[in-house]
Amino acid sequence: MGKKIVLVTGANKGIGFGIAKHLGLSGWEVIIGARDEQRAEKAINDLKVEGISVLGWVNIELKDLANVEQAAKEINEKYPELTLLVNNAGIPGDMSVDSEHTEISVIRETLDVNFIGTFALTKALIPLIAKNNGRIANVTVPSEISPYWHPLAYVASKAAQNAMMGVMAIEFQQSNTPVEIFSVHPGPTTTDLNGNMALPGFHDIETVGQKFAELINDGKNHQGEFIELYPIVKED
Repeated sequence: MGKKIVLVTGANKGIGFGIAKHLGLSGWEVIIGARDEQRAEKAINDLKVEGISVLGWVNIELKDLANVEQAAKEINEKYPELTLLVNNAGIPGDMSVDSEHTEISVIRETLDVNFIGTFALTKALIPLIAKNNGRIANVTVPSEISPYWHPLAYVASKAAQNAMMGVMAIEFQQSNTPVEIFSVHPGPTTTDLNGNMALPGFHDIETVGQKFAELINDGKNHQGEFIELYPIVKED
């Protein structure tokens, strides 16, 4: 592999920022995917202070398929050597209610962003990534239902994303497409998405970002794998 260029969606904060930072510290050139220019520019400045090579940012609004198409076009034109896509961006849905009280509109919105939008971006970038013998890593949660944490809209959207990864991995192998795709579960992490929840067994963004970078740089093939950086610890 020549240049190591990564696009991290939702990289302006949270786990996405941690991933961008630690990949950057390990020698990757970073492209920020974000919805807001001001937050993207702040993230870029913060990363550059750390000595990280940031190539720029791309406006990506996953719920807007026209925007996703435009973003993919921009990426193809500006960053033709892209070798890694990290699908990190997502929304939580309503994590405060049980399934019975979850609004259909919330289910639809969460699926539109976390699954449909992620699929659309991935689909649009596969030819470029294949040209560069690259990889796709999805930041997700297990499809198996945890008794401790199971907001319906979010878990359903990630289960669909996990299915996408599994199907694509098999198809890439069957068609000899030079793309590797796998899923990564960071484990319980304190972020804005969960209201900065910090319970026993939770990790911080720095720890998760470093562990993710180690995985990406381990030199192994992870085609079709679901990798847990920090598995959820079961309560007694």
